[in-house]
Amino acid sequence: MNIIEIKQLTKIYKLFEKEAGFRGSLKSLFNRKYTEKKAVSEFDLTVEKGEFIGLIGRNGAGKTTLIKMLTGIIAPSSGNLSVLGYSPNKLENEFKKRYAVVMGQKSQLFFELTPADTFILFKELYDIPDEEYRKNIEYFTELFDAAKYMNVQVRTLSLGERMKMELITALLHNPEILFLDEPTIGLDAVAQKQIRYFLKEINRTKGTTIILTSHYMEDIKSLCKRCVVIENSRKIYDGKTDILFEKFQLYKKITVSFEEETDVKLPEDFEILEKTPYKMSFIMPKEKARGIIKEFFENYKVKDIAIEEEDIGNVVERIYKEGSGSYYE
Repeated sequence: MNIIEIKQLTKIYKLFEKEAGFRGSLKSLFNRKYTEKKAVSEFDLTVEKGEFIGLIGRNGAGKTTLIKMLTGIIAPSSGNLSVLGYSPNKLENEFKKRYAVVMGQKSQLFFELTPADTFILFKELYDIPDEEYRKNIEYFTELFDAAKYMNVQVRTLSLGERMKMELITALLHNPEILFLDEPTIGLDAVAQKQIRYFLKEINRTKGTTIILTSHYMEDIKSLCKRCVVIENSRKIYDGKTDILFEKFQLYKKITVSFEEETDVKLPEDFEILEKTPYKMSFIMPKEKARGIIKEFFENYKVKDIAIEEEDIGNVVERIYKEGSGSYYE
C-alpha cells in the first residue's frame, strides 16, 4: 500500500537580485530583477507503509525542500502530491496528527522547560488519550534510557540528549510517518550510533514509515534498505542501498602486518598509505583483493591482515559525480 505518491512534483523559487550598495537599493525599488531556481524538478516517488527510506544529496540538491512539501510547510509549484491520502498543503488537522517531523538544526523543545513539561504540552496539542500517553512515555523513556533527563531544563542537556527528547516528542502521538532531516548532525559517534539503534527499533516495533535525509552515509547504509539520490533537483537513483554502494564502492583498504622485515612491491594501481618493514597499508581495486591476499599468505610471513571497505565519503562523491544526469534502477 502506497502512503506517499508523488508525480512530476516541481518547486520553483523566485529569487530577488539586487546590486550592492545604496544605488542598487534605489534601483531595485523601481526595477526589480528576479531569477528562478528549481529546487525540485519533475520528481516521482512512491513510498509503501513501513519503509525506511534514505534521501541522499549534496547541500542544495532539494532534499529539505522535498521534506517541506511532503509535510505541507511549503506548496509545490506544480505536480501531484498525496501523503496518507491527503494533500499536504491544505494543512488539515487530521493530516497533521498523522505525521511528525524532526529537523536536526531546528528544535521543537522549549529550552526553559523540562522535557516532561514539553511532553504534557504536546499531549494536549495532539489530543493524546491518557492511557496511550502513559504507555508511550514508559516505552520511549525506557527505549531511549531517558528517565534521568525528564525533569531537568532542556537547556542543560547535551546535544545528543536533546535529540533523544526531540524524537520522543515527535513520536508521542504515534505518527504513521516520521520525517527526519539531518537528525544526527553534530552528534559524536556514540550518540549517532544510539540514535540509529532507536530509529531502527521504532521502524521495527511500531511499523512507522521513516524518511531520512543525512550527510552521514553510515546512517543511510545501516538503516535504509532503499535510498533515493537527488542531484541538481532531480532524482538520479531510486533503489536498494546495497546495490548502489556495490556499484560505486570500487576500492578496498588492506592493512598487513608481518612477522619479520618484509619488502613488498605492489602494482602501480595500488595506492600506498603506509609502509614500514613490518607493516603496510594500501588501497586497491576491490576485484583484485582476493588474489593479492592469497599472494601475501603464500609468499610472506603474515602476522595479521585487515580488510576495510572504502571510505563512504569517497563513494558518495563518486555517486554525485558519475551519477549526475543519469537514472539508475
